[in-house]
Amino acid sequence: MTEQAPDESASKEQKRKTRLKDRDGWIERGVAIRVGFYIFGTHIIAAWVMLLFYLGDHAHK
Repeated sequence: MTEQAPDESASKEQKRKTRLKDRDGWIERGVAIRVGFYIFGTHIIAAWVMLLFYLGDHAHK
C-alpha cells in the first residue's frame, strides 16, 4: 500500500467538494427549469379552460 502525501489528500478532498458543489448547482438549475415548465403548463391549461368558458358563454343558442 502506498501512503498519500497530505497535500495530495487535501487536493482530492477539494476536488470532491468542487464536484459536489457543481452537482448541487445542476440539481438546483434542473428544479428551477422544471418549476418553470410546470408554471407555464398550468397557465396554458388555465387559458384553454377560460377560452372554452368564453366560447361557451358566447355561443349562439
